Amino acid sequence: MDDKNLMENLLLVEKGACDLFMHGTIESGTANVRSAFDSALTESLKMQEELYRKMSAKGWYPSEQAETQKVEKVRQKFSAQ
Repeated sequence: MDDKNLMENLLLVEKGACDLFMHGTIESGTANVRSAFDSALTESLKMQEELYRKMSAKGWYPSEQAETQKVEKVRQKFSAQ
């Protein structure tokens, strides 16, 4: 397994953890439990962002700039509703 595959796997695991912590936050029954899940979610999102930045810097997670025309079309679509 090379570095790129390892980072991709770490990012997938971290995204899964974010999903679980988000649902835990939403479904929590007490303020203490909600706070614990919310804190875990915040930390997990920070880790996910750091993984993304490192992968992006190496060219392993490329992102494309959205065309201005397409962005405007979507914005208009949702602002009309």
